[in-house]
Amino acid sequence: LLFLWSITVSIFGIGGLLGSSGSRYLTVKYGKKKCLLCNNLLMIVAASIMGCSKIAQSFEMILIGRFMCGVSVGLCAPLHHQYVGEISPRKLRGFANSTSSFFWSLGKAVGQISGQRELLGSQSLWPMLMASCALPALVQLVTLPFFPESPPYLLMHKGDQEGCKKAIRQLWGEGHHQAEIDDIMKEKATMKNTKILSVLELMKEQAFRWQLYMIVILTATVQLCGINAV
Repeated sequence: LLFLWSITVSIFGIGGLLGSSGSRYLTVKYGKKKCLLCNNLLMIVAASIMGCSKIAQSFEMILIGRFMCGVSVGLCAPLHHQYVGEISPRKLRGFANSTSSFFWSLGKAVGQISGQRELLGSQSLWPMLMASCALPALVQLVTLPFFPESPPYLLMHKGDQEGCKKAIRQLWGEGHHQAEIDDIMKEKATMKNTKILSVLELMKEQAFRWQLYMIVILTATVQLCGINAV
């Protein structure tokens, strides 16, 4: 039992690793908006599977749902940063990107509070707690179709300059936005001359060795700082 529940807990991280690893390929091929919409569907399916596990008397459904939920979160983490940053006007871009950290923390706090035995952590209500992750996914699934695709994606990957201008006007209102379009074109030109490294190539690259060490150490030791207990 200990082994099975350990796998159930840790398989979320394995799904997250797979989801984040495939995010770049999916965003380039299908666009950030489409990926986010499909990701919401994946989260709703995962929540439904976990929510029905008690009725079906199947712990395997929790295992599968946790894995799918991890894949969804792994996809969402980079997608959210990229999409929100790219659709925000330049003066609000830093603020918009910082909201993700706030909502990650808020979501964890709400989850911890909702998981108390006096609320949804009771023996009869825990399936509702596990299925509750479908609610924010459903909200985004309903509202996101009213937003345009990312302007940089339309211009840099699709070459759709008119679609890019239309998306910018829809997001930022009418006005002169040629400076922003010129910035995107400069970024596109820079990317053509920049080699994108794979994970293995990044690990082999001497120039990034110390930066990589610092990121790994920080990410590993943050789990030991007591933040989860707080």
